[in-house]
Amino acid sequence: MKKNKMGKQNKTKFAKFYERTIERWIPKYGFLSVIFCFVFNSLIYTGTQILMGKAKHFDLTTSLDNAIPFVPAWAVIYLGCFLFWAINYILITHQKKEDWFRFATGDYLSRIVCGIFFVLLPTTNVRPEVTGSGFSECLVQFVYFMDAPTNLFPSIHCLVSWMCFIGIRGRKYVPKWYQVFSCLFAIAVFASTLFTKQHYIIDIIAGVIIAQICYYIGYHTNWHQWVMKQFDKVNKAVFGEGWDEE
Repeated sequence: MKKNKMGKQNKTKFAKFYERTIERWIPKYGFLSVIFCFVFNSLIYTGTQILMGKAKHFDLTTSLDNAIPFVPAWAVIYLGCFLFWAINYILITHQKKEDWFRFATGDYLSRIVCGIFFVLLPTTNVRPEVTGSGFSECLVQFVYFMDAPTNLFPSIHCLVSWMCFIGIRGRKYVPKWYQVFSCLFAIAVFASTLFTKQHYIIDIIAGVIIAQICYYIGYHTNWHQWVMKQFDKVNKAVFGEGWDEE
């Protein structure tokens, strides 16, 4: 990188490319940190599955859970939420920098809490036999093939979906109709985890409670400042000096 007349390094070529393209969707300060939201999620989820693979797992199924029917069609919502997550997390990065890092801090914290539960209380369930060869049945079989019946309590599926809603709730730059849609879709995701027998009621409740608590902590402590400083260092290396200047 060359230096400008003030002795500071110029922005990197990637920074200039980013400003012409990706920045219209994600501000530079949110790019690496929002990616890390999903990377950290995968590390916690997959890492604890490997770590606790041979441990005793507990089934928290209740009679009420057993009364809920198995409806394969809900797999469309269950899988569709991945697109929902991506869209909403990108929207959330458009808050002010400090607010975004408050959210991100709460998000990272929620995964740490989930990881602790996955280690201290490994859970599992008994999945129903999937019969038929229709589209919905194939989707459920795909879900069952890709995702082992472990790490159920709390439900990360429900936790992330609720974070998607509370992260944009009350934000003036997000249309009211989309805020309402996000709430309803998050609730639909809750239902999908039950009807596909991926989770049980207690998993949903725990996921929502953890999301709310960690979100609150992110916005009512100064923990985000440490997180923001770490990403500022990484962003400086990726985007160059003056990367955060308007």
